[in-house]
Amino acid sequence: MIFCDTNSSIVEWGSEEVIVPYRSPIDGRAHRYYPDFYMKVKNRKGETQKYIIEIKPKRQVIGPDKNPKRKTAAWKREVLTYIKNEAKWEAARSYCDVRSMKFMILTEDHLAV
Repeated sequence: MIFCDTNSSIVEWGSEEVIVPYRSPIDGRAHRYYPDFYMKVKNRKGETQKYIIEIKPKRQVIGPDKNPKRKTAAWKREVLTYIKNEAKWEAARSYCDVRSMKFMILTEDHLAV
């Protein structure tokens, strides 16, 4: 957030301000997804681009092991979380496409200082 406040290329930003509706494949019901950040960024040419950004641990982005030695309760929770996140992210991509925005998922690899 300090980066957003101090970066002159970021024209505006907010945290969890955008609401993206999605249907969960887990329960089949409609839900609301609140991505981590909205940003409006100005490039070197002076053009602006709007982004929706989600920040997740890399292990949640790549998904659980498809062939674990044991299918523990923890592994099953990881699978369900991954399935739900994929539905959220697909809804966010569609939301952004309609609005000429870009959706990004950032991990610790992107945020390392």
